[in-house]
Amino acid sequence: MDSYYEFQSSAKILSGSNALENIPSELENLNVKRPILLSDGVLSKIGTLQIVEEALNVGGIEPAYIVTDIPADSSSEVVNRIARIYHSYRCDGIIAVGGGSVIDTAKGVRMLLSQDVTDIMELMGCEGIPRGHMIPFLIVPTTSGTGSESTLVAVIKDKQRKIKMEFISYYLQPDVAILDPRMTRTLPPRMTASTGMDALCHAIEAYSCLQKNPLSDAHATAAIAMIRENLFRAVRHGHNDQARLAMANASLMAGAAFSNSMVGIVHAIGHALGGVCHVPHGDAMSVLLPVCMAYNLDTCGEDYGKLLLYLGGDELYASTPREKRAKKSISIVRKMCLELNRICGLPLTLQDLRVNPADFGQVAETALNDGAMIVNPKKADKKDVLRILDKAYGK
Repeated sequence: MDSYYEFQSSAKILSGSNALENIPSELENLNVKRPILLSDGVLSKIGTLQIVEEALNVGGIEPAYIVTDIPADSSSEVVNRIARIYHSYRCDGIIAVGGGSVIDTAKGVRMLLSQDVTDIMELMGCEGIPRGHMIPFLIVPTTSGTGSESTLVAVIKDKQRKIKMEFISYYLQPDVAILDPRMTRTLPPRMTASTGMDALCHAIEAYSCLQKNPLSDAHATAAIAMIRENLFRAVRHGHNDQARLAMANASLMAGAAFSNSMVGIVHAIGHALGGVCHVPHGDAMSVLLPVCMAYNLDTCGEDYGKLLLYLGGDELYASTPREKRAKKSISIVRKMCLELNRICGLPLTLQDLRVNPADFGQVAETALNDGAMIVNPKKADKKDVLRILDKAYGK
């Protein structure tokens, strides 16, 4: 164990089948009377957002403004526009209902408002953005993968440069995170699988990267075990509230883990694929995870071997010779991907995702400049990343 580490997971967690109904009392505690409610068009159309609105109305809360047009790949322009709306309608708090893009957008809005700037890009490059003005912030995640409700990171796209910018601050975490199985019941099987593999990737990278620590390890391993036990149930039986709630908690724990220990090469390349080739993040994680684990194997063998207990269970761990446990862990991840492909069509290769190999050079260069690459336990150069991309493509 390193002699020094830092860990923060400060959000109050409301988890359970009736968690949404507690939002009004939490808003009262935060002295919020005119919140802005942020979501996207899909959640509004299928009725998920309305469940939250009903919980607010029963508690006597009416949002001052509702935004439902946040795109799947949000950007600095969207953040800046919503901040202007916040001021115009004299809002006094933020409620984000959605997946990673909605939550990261909301984090960006809170960050911009708290720092008294008009363009989020003015904060680009800040290593640790201070608290600034207090902007009450609640998150209701509608996927179980990003873990954004518990992370210190917001990823916001710079369209002009075609890259996803990472903003990092201890004050990006919400005041309250609400986990309610009603929010993910309608998530389609393929999206459930993709976001679940994203959470698994967060936990595995958190456990094996250079900044790992005892608390991040505890969150990561608990998340991995919960994903093993519940991901396939959630994919096959979307209305199984027990599995849905377990995956929501696993996602949150994995988010807390990697937020305090960071990730690694899977995310570095995944971010680059998202920025250059518009590959959905969860799909990129699923395709890259076993390939990058194989790349890291000679450096991470001990950690991957220990993870077999959580990936495969105690009987498999006990029956597998110590020297074979690391490869067995990678094999289990590959089998998970294959089974999810069979069940719901989760892509197995970059070829399945229609990535153009001609873009690999730009992807590799972008990945090498990603902050996640710094804490990967094994160094990589451009040739290494290109070889990983070739394998992930299916060559």
